[in-house]
Amino acid sequence: MTETRPDLTQDRRGKTLWVTFNRPASRNALTFGMYEALAEICRDAPTDGSLTAIVLSGAGGRAFAAGTDMTQFREFETPQDALEYEARINSVLDAVERCPLPTIAAINGACTGGGAAIAAACDVRIASAGLKFGFPIAKTLGNCLAAANLERLSNLVGAGRVRELIFTARLMAAEEALAAGLVSEVLTDEPSLLARAEELAHHIGSMAPLTLRATKEAMRRNRMATKVEDADLITMCYMSDDFRIGMEAFLGKTRPEWTGK
Repeated sequence: MTETRPDLTQDRRGKTLWVTFNRPASRNALTFGMYEALAEICRDAPTDGSLTAIVLSGAGGRAFAAGTDMTQFREFETPQDALEYEARINSVLDAVERCPLPTIAAINGACTGGGAAIAAACDVRIASAGLKFGFPIAKTLGNCLAAANLERLSNLVGAGRVRELIFTARLMAAEEALAAGLVSEVLTDEPSLLARAEELAHHIGSMAPLTLRATKEAMRRNRMATKVEDADLITMCYMSDDFRIGMEAFLGKTRPEWTGK
């Protein structure tokens, strides 16, 4: 397994590995290093029975993960920067989906952007009553989700709801997430959420591992059958004036004035 980082901690409890996004001052915004460390954990997960489940959660009591750390986008200059970023994120989400162990997202508070994408790639999602889930990019950055992300979300909650969430930039609360099938359970608070995650990891970890692994992979292959080309859409958004306007407005805590260019 990859070494523990201060911003992505690992805690082994029996046969469950707890992975925690640990940048509470920035609502656990994800750096590229955190993304890659998570992918490595999932790729290296053992299949010898020493671990039987992985639980993902966020530190600080306010957020699971509030998306990619936007300061990293200031380095983007060419279409290739945008395409490589989305390819990197797709690789991380693919690693989460391909993880041979069951993955459980224990979601407390804000779960947006890249954090929401990671949660959607997990096998099971449970949440506290304070859940706020979504992709408010039409209000903040003016970028776009890769087609694979949209397909994954559409499989979970329906294409119409995904479109409406992105078009309005609203965040889905816990009860709606439960009704939509995004999460399987809603717990009253974070302590109850984490206790239930531990119980659920133990229960799922007692099941036939090959059955779980085959189910995960078959469902992933079903989804991949609809893979489409989206490089032109990614380039259009990330290379736009609006993307720069949105990024600087968000970081400067002002309201962006969109130009459509």
